[in-house]
Amino acid sequence: MESIQIHDKTFIPYLRDAEIQEIVKATAQKIYEDYKDETPIFVGVLNGVIMFFSDLLKHYPGKCEIAFIQMSSYAGTQSTGIVYQKMELTKDIKDRHIILVEDIVDTGNTVESLFKYFTETQRPKSVKLASFLLKPDVYKKDFKLDYIGKEIPNKFVLGYGLDYDELGRNLKDLYQLEEGRINE
Repeated sequence: MESIQIHDKTFIPYLRDAEIQEIVKATAQKIYEDYKDETPIFVGVLNGVIMFFSDLLKHYPGKCEIAFIQMSSYAGTQSTGIVYQKMELTKDIKDRHIILVEDIVDTGNTVESLFKYFTETQRPKSVKLASFLLKPDVYKKDFKLDYIGKEIPNKFVLGYGLDYDELGRNLKDLYQLEEGRINE
């Protein structure tokens, strides 16, 4: 893995695909242990979750269903602090066990909005959250994060579904923003 250039920024290697797959496989197994006698609905929070969501399902050995919702709070490399819903939930989940699947949790603003939306308007039997990544240094909420693949420092990451201004989602490896260097 070498450094890559996306728009005006340089990103350095952080996690290789093989490491990512081990994290995803372990996360899927933890979820399965809790739901092996159920048929949960995995709700992917688009767009960044697409790679993690797909791989999580491949590694999940039990019965399950899927749905999607789209939320957004980012502009460039920073969270705006304002979360808005861009796409409605694609399935009725009333009285069902759901697992919200996120690519990354940083401040927790999106998680808070999702929990409020699901518990107040959708009335599932239960709601749990699975996230590929967590930035614990900036997580500010009291919500329990049930399944976390990996905790990372508060640095901007790219690849494996995560983007920088819509580019980089298709990279199979994960990169982080190179510190102190902005290219002209």
